[in-house]
Amino acid sequence: MLIRVLIGVAFLVVLGVPLVLRPSTAGRGPGADAPTLIVVTPHVAQIREEFSASFSEWHRRTHGTAVRVDYRTPGGTSEIVRQLQAQFSVAIRSGHIAPDGSCRPGAIPVDLMFGGGSFDHGRLKAGEGVVVTSADGEGKPVRRNLPMSVPAGFPQERLDSWFGENSIGAETLYDPDQHWIGTALSSFGIVYNKDVFARLGLPAPTRFEDLADPRLTGWIGLADPRQSGSVTTAMDAVLSGKGWEAGWRLLREMSANTRYFTNSSTKPPLDVSQGEVAAALAIDFYGRAQAQALLRPGQDPDSTRVGYVDPKGAVYIDADPISILRGGPNPELARRFVEFCLTEEAQALWQFPALANPRSASNPAGAHGQRMGPAVYELRRLPVRRVMYEKHGEHLIDKVDPFELASKTRPAGWRTAIGLMMGAFGIDNAHGQREAWVALNRARGSPGFPAEALAEMEWLFYGWPTTLVNGAELEFTRENYAAIRAAWRDPASMARSAIRYTNWFRDAYRRVVELEGDAARGARRMEAR
Repeated sequence: MLIRVLIGVAFLVVLGVPLVLRPSTAGRGPGADAPTLIVVTPHVAQIREEFSASFSEWHRRTHGTAVRVDYRTPGGTSEIVRQLQAQFSVAIRSGHIAPDGSCRPGAIPVDLMFGGGSFDHGRLKAGEGVVVTSADGEGKPVRRNLPMSVPAGFPQERLDSWFGENSIGAETLYDPDQHWIGTALSSFGIVYNKDVFARLGLPAPTRFEDLADPRLTGWIGLADPRQSGSVTTAMDAVLSGKGWEAGWRLLREMSANTRYFTNSSTKPPLDVSQGEVAAALAIDFYGRAQAQALLRPGQDPDSTRVGYVDPKGAVYIDADPISILRGGPNPELARRFVEFCLTEEAQALWQFPALANPRSASNPAGAHGQRMGPAVYELRRLPVRRVMYEKHGEHLIDKVDPFELASKTRPAGWRTAIGLMMGAFGIDNAHGQREAWVALNRARGSPGFPAEALAEMEWLFYGWPTTLVNGAELEFTRENYAAIRAAWRDPASMARSAIRYTNWFRDAYRRVVELEGDAARGARRMEAR
């Protein structure tokens, strides 16, 4: 038994290396002898530095001591969740966490997960990938998932004072059990290059439909939804908001306008800023970060060549949460950090002009008389608390109210189809789809183009292959989707379906091009007579 425990401890040490040995990026703040909060996060260095310095100062004023924040940045949100799963699994096997979830502080070497989407923080609450075995009343083994996060434990009156109604559009601002609490908001909209749109003679985009304009053929950059969770969320908002028929049609047309698909969701906003593409779907802080990077000292943020827009009433807005981890070294300090993140002082860090910028002269004062706002970096994120828009709206860099913009349409449950179908009709058939799109629009604009041929081209371009389910050929319809999705749960069936769909679209696009060519040749023969 002792040997197994020692092996488990050694394994825990090895797994913890990416988290424990990652250098701190606290920047401004107290020395190494100060009380330390250990935070794992996907947030960029600018956010980490502003929050660590401000929290330390707030803690000094409120609790009498400065605090050091030790950040661990092993990767993106998915990678963080995987590492936490490994940490918890080893802690359970080595006995540091009991089957009932009880443990002493330090069972896990991290206090908080700060940042990411509500989906991934929900995975922490669900204990996804972390299993404990205990005995029932009859002594039989019972396996269950153990939540990696714990409730923050704030009184409901406190939550009500921070948030008011627990909603934004169709989503919530915090977990009702307080396993995660939103600290900022993330939206999924359009980043665009103003100069390119002007050069193309097009107005700036305001709706997702604007990205389907045929005049943007070859000018849209998209991340591969099979690789990027954020762009999948944006596409899911389009699909759910527009409905099955119109939503898929719009995604098909956006896809046909692409210059490329990439596995990195950060590449399209960067290419937009450089004029390589005109527009892209992006998470808001990627778009605003590109606009911010182009600003000269003192320049008006609205005057840069990069713009970002959340289509009103159609955009999905999600809480960007924080979770207190079970068995972290300093649970009380962790709870204080959550409390700090919900103060107006901390909320101002997301959107106020930086104190180093002359524009911050009008920033309002905080509870202790100090001017609020980040010290150096303008973060361009959306605060989660309504008071920041109602009371301080004039001081925000981005004059938007996400509570007005958010779509009230709940996700329709079609997200699992996006990667597979986008892969088949767009990504893996990108060249053929663009050729067919150009041919179709050329036919649409040709007076006298044969109506029958045009109708067939339209059907082929927007049509769907069937799916083989239990020996039956099912049309890809809203009504059949539940049965099709169930069939995809078998990996072999999904792989066969992907090949079947890709081949079908390839042949359909080829036929669209042939029909346009046949009609054009026929018209020339008629003219020659």
